[in-house]
Amino acid sequence: MIKVVVAGAAGRMGCRLVALVRDSTALTLAGAIEGSSHHAIGDDAGETSGSGRAGVAITSDLAALMDRGEVVIDFSAPEATLEHFRIVAQHRRAMVIGTTGLNPSQLEEIKGLARQVPCVLSPNMSVGVNLIYKVIGEMAKTLGDDYDIEVIEAHHRLKKDAPSGTALKIAEVLARAVNRDLDQVGVYSRKGLIGERKKQEIGIQTIRAGDIVGDHTILFGGMGERIEVTHRASSRDTFARGALRAARWVVRQPPGLYDMMDVLGLK
Repeated sequence: MIKVVVAGAAGRMGCRLVALVRDSTALTLAGAIEGSSHHAIGDDAGETSGSGRAGVAITSDLAALMDRGEVVIDFSAPEATLEHFRIVAQHRRAMVIGTTGLNPSQLEEIKGLARQVPCVLSPNMSVGVNLIYKVIGEMAKTLGDDYDIEVIEAHHRLKKDAPSGTALKIAEVLARAVNRDLDQVGVYSRKGLIGERKKQEIGIQTIRAGDIVGDHTILFGGMGERIEVTHRASSRDTFARGALRAARWVVRQPPGLYDMMDVLGLK
């Protein structure tokens, strides 16, 4: 069985990861990590997740777990994720990163560390969303400049980054498909007397409300018709199961930076 360490183990995603690892016949829970000041330090990871006693205490010392863990799954926060990945790379283990809100310099460091060890980095590990990445690129190429493109994302009120990492990835896929630079054509909000919509704009709009797990809609608007592609996540388990699939896959790979499209064989 593959030995998994869960980082951010007391968070919403971390709890589901702990529970699902414990349910897996291919994976076993080798460790659980949280920040040194977190109230859950010392608690049993299984009890914290609501899945029953696991005999694995939540700790802040990732390095101490590297002898028993083969892969770290991290859905924590950007700075913590980088700190964790540095330790993982030093110990030549594998990494799965689902953390969003990473800035360009952090992404560059991740790319550098992935030259030493295998890493799956994906803002959304849902199988459905990754299929959408593939489909919408082809749609954008076929529809061309005659169809306006908008991306609308909605998440719960506690989400800290906006737009979501998934929405940004969607916009990047669309921009690349139609040979546009997202930095030049991305529009993240509209207000006031802004004039007509520019032909090559890609709009990215954000909603934060209630307990929405994650909704993403890609709208292609033409004259006389509108095409919408929507993915709605009803449970965090869809992301957690994708991360476990990535963990099973990445431990067999050579060093490099991968994404869920690689894991699913969609490239």
